[in-house]
Amino acid sequence: MDTVDTSGSGNGETGAPQLDVAGELTEHALGHLFSAALRTAASCRIADHLASAPRTPDELAPLTDTDAGQLRRVLRYLATRGIFREDEAGAFHLTPVGDALRTDVPHSQHAMVMMLTEETFQRTSAGLEETVRKSGPSFERIYGKPFFEHLATDPALRKLFDDGMTSFSAPVNEVVAETYPFPERGTVVDVGGGRGGLLLSILRRHPGLTGVLFDQAPAVSRHVLGEDELKGRWRAESGDFFAGAPEGGDIYVIKHVLHDWPDDACLRILRNCRAAMAPGARVLIVDAVLPAGNDPHPGKALDVAMAAVVDGKERTEEEFTRLLGEAGLRVTRTLPTRAFPSVVEAVAA
Repeated sequence: MDTVDTSGSGNGETGAPQLDVAGELTEHALGHLFSAALRTAASCRIADHLASAPRTPDELAPLTDTDAGQLRRVLRYLATRGIFREDEAGAFHLTPVGDALRTDVPHSQHAMVMMLTEETFQRTSAGLEETVRKSGPSFERIYGKPFFEHLATDPALRKLFDDGMTSFSAPVNEVVAETYPFPERGTVVDVGGGRGGLLLSILRRHPGLTGVLFDQAPAVSRHVLGEDELKGRWRAESGDFFAGAPEGGDIYVIKHVLHDWPDDACLRILRNCRAAMAPGARVLIVDAVLPAGNDPHPGKALDVAMAAVVDGKERTEEEFTRLLGEAGLRVTRTLPTRAFPSVVEAVAA
């Protein structure tokens, strides 16, 4: 007669609890449904409707043009991940994470969630196996051209991307401005700075600094630096960071740029900054610095996304040190922040 071993995990240990391996793998394999549920909640503005008070699905349904029964199933699932919280009466509450899905709060992440869960990125993620097998972005094989070239041909996706990146970057901008010990005087060059959100945060917090916003013309034309208190303290310069960088800066900030590119492209950007630096100037890289070990980190997920979308990568501290060294720069310190990116500081070698 066959017997079933219920005393251990099957690995030779006794007394250990049975692992529900199938259940755990099932939840992982259905991860795409979590993204879909999160997008559904964001699209229906559930967080906005919960801002004033908890509500049941029956109360939310007429406000969101949804079916109460189906909505409850989605919200119950999201509550298992801490996006919402269901009470004993069946009403759903906002959590601190869910609150960031509101559209009317500072540093709202609503646009970021809508961007990352959009069909274009979902299709690209579904093609990840091709990235691994063929060593190249699945995006390019699906859409026929590199990501940034495709953006230039799709105004709706371009706007979604710009809004999403602004949402994604806003909390990081404030954190960098408060974490890094910027000098009292000098010129900060924001390389690939987009609309200037980071430069805005730096100049607000450090009134003795001046700034240069450097990016392609379509980005800088939509800058956010038009505040009265900043008049006379900044200028915009359009250009290509692969071709050069504004000269004479004291601090060159490169935020969420290097992770978009492979090493050879990053070296071109960094060498251009190195050539433009004033004596004693510094370069600040603001990106995820991947930790060793098996602990989760947002950068590890972004690293896989970069591989699939743009042939970019997140990097470890050792990889940054090597990359910057090849560009004629020496890492002097790495400052963690209370957000997921760190600030890697480097000077001329």
